[in-house]
Amino acid sequence: MPPVCKILDYGKFKYDALKKDKEIKKSQKVIETKEIQLSMTIEEYDIAYRVANASKFLQEGNKVKVTLKMRGREQAYVKKAIEIVNDFCARLSEVGMTEKQPEHMGRNIFVIISPKKTK
Repeated sequence: MPPVCKILDYGKFKYDALKKDKEIKKSQKVIETKEIQLSMTIEEYDIAYRVANASKFLQEGNKVKVTLKMRGREQAYVKKAIEIVNDFCARLSEVGMTEKQPEHMGRNIFVIISPKKTK
């Protein structure tokens, strides 16, 4: 017949539980979201620089949120803005993939790129 209860030191029990929780937290990987901002008049060098940074973030295992902000009359050229964002995402296709299509919200266009799964 198995014992109904077990007598043990409560202080030691709490200490062991705390150690176990710390060990579990240590092994978890927290995914952060880094943001990269673009504009309608961005130059080729700046795009290449931001692509390099985004690639570094994705290789570290973080998600990247790409935001293109439109000011004033730029808001009339939404198709051009989406084209810029899609080009940026295409350059990152080796290390990341877009979660969904670029989203137009107010003056901004957003897209979230998540890192590709490594085997």
